[in-house]
Amino acid sequence: MFTGIVEEVGEIVDVTPQADSARLRIRGPLVVSDARPGDSIAVNGVCLTVVDPAPDSFAVDVMGETLRRSSLADAASGTPVNLERALAAGARLGGHIVQGHVDGTATVSGIEASEHWTAVRFSTPRAADGGVGIARYIVEKGSIAVDGVSLTVTEVDDDGFAVGLIPTTLAETTLGSREVGATVNLEVDVVAKYVERLLGTGASPQQQSERTESGA
Repeated sequence: MFTGIVEEVGEIVDVTPQADSARLRIRGPLVVSDARPGDSIAVNGVCLTVVDPAPDSFAVDVMGETLRRSSLADAASGTPVNLERALAAGARLGGHIVQGHVDGTATVSGIEASEHWTAVRFSTPRAADGGVGIARYIVEKGSIAVDGVSLTVTEVDDDGFAVGLIPTTLAETTLGSREVGATVNLEVDVVAKYVERLLGTGASPQQQSERTESGA
């Protein structure tokens, strides 16, 4: 589990394509300083397992499902990435509960800078257009992870959502260098998905029948 508080901006130094996956080597001196094989590190919001730690870098294997769901499909040498180690027991939960399970991607559709903060807008694919229907889980003032950064939604509509970025976020994460048209990873609040599963379309046919009969 993660919190969406980025510890450092690392860099992809090597990409090795495989049959249905890829191996990435990522430079991140801070997050790898105490890493062991099997540890989890979030890379742009994607929870990945350390397989070969070195003094200032680590390797991870990215399976096909992850490549299809995330922007890591476009990973290349030199690409900067947000890095966060898994939350230690007893540590402060500074952001929100982030699993590192990316739900899909969005596109930066607008950037509006002001004196003390920057508003960034993202467009999300609709289910009807081949997307996974991420928009239904996003609510105003709710939490969302964008490239692994815990953010608060400031505005939401049928086409996407907006967030406000303070100077610290712009300076200490990759979001400060994102331009219109860039692809970012999204992870919605896991609570919303469980609620839908229990009360909505995710219910089994038997459960739906029981609710109908009981008037629920």
